Amino acid sequence: MQRSYVVTGGARGVGRAIVDRLAATPDTALVVVLDRDPVPEPGPRVRGVTGDAADEAVAGEAADRAEAVAPLHGWVNNAAVFRDLAVADAPAAAVLDAIVANLALAVVGCATAVRRFRAAGTGGAIVNVSSHQAQRAVPGALPYATAKAAVEGLTRALAVDHGPDGIRCNAVALGSIRTARYDDMLAGLGGAAAARVQEEMALLHPLGRVGNPEEVAAVVAHLLSDEASFLTGAVVPVDGGRAARGRDPEEV
Repeated sequence: MQRSYVVTGGARGVGRAIVDRLAATPDTALVVVLDRDPVPEPGPRVRGVTGDAADEAVAGEAADRAEAVAPLHGWVNNAAVFRDLAVADAPAAAVLDAIVANLALAVVGCATAVRRFRAAGTGGAIVNVSSHQAQRAVPGALPYATAKAAVEGLTRALAVDHGPDGIRCNAVALGSIRTARYDDMLAGLGGAAAARVQEEMALLHPLGRVGNPEEVAAVVAHLLSDEASFLTGAVVPVDGGRAARGRDPEEV
């Protein structure tokens, strides 16, 4: 049976790798990419919807386009906002707004997917993209870390509430992934500073390197597939072991 998918934040980076992986799956009829930026559409299996993934009307349009081609089978909430604020300096309302800016992307996506799955009576699968920061925060990223912790709670709650509807919901908690944003960060540091960051990244990840978007896409595709039919409410670390490791101050 042919299936359709929606991937938010799929114009580039991890999101784009997920789109490409799903589009290459034999039973995929269409992947709809919802992104603020225009989406390249290589081939007949990928179509873009430009807009805010936190806008219910825009999310509904993406679902409509998917369902017009084939039953909606999966929804990936990958879109994210990177905006750092400190509670010591910024008004609490501004910090809350920054948290909500990220959390709303997942809530709206989940709500849209659940409603469409229930209306169709077919069940379906949702994958929320989280971060190692949900459990182990890094300095200066309070809104992002807080939002991702909430996304993981949302994942578990939705799995419990809608398992009886045949809806599965899981999350992937990413370590550092080499995207254009990561490369731009290194380029901005330049020289010795960039080399130090790369050395530290190798130490933070037991596999000795950062991840690739395609490695994330492979896990997401599995979670959406029938092979993961008894897996729900899980947060799967795709982080090269970063969350498992505690740096030893006596390490040489």
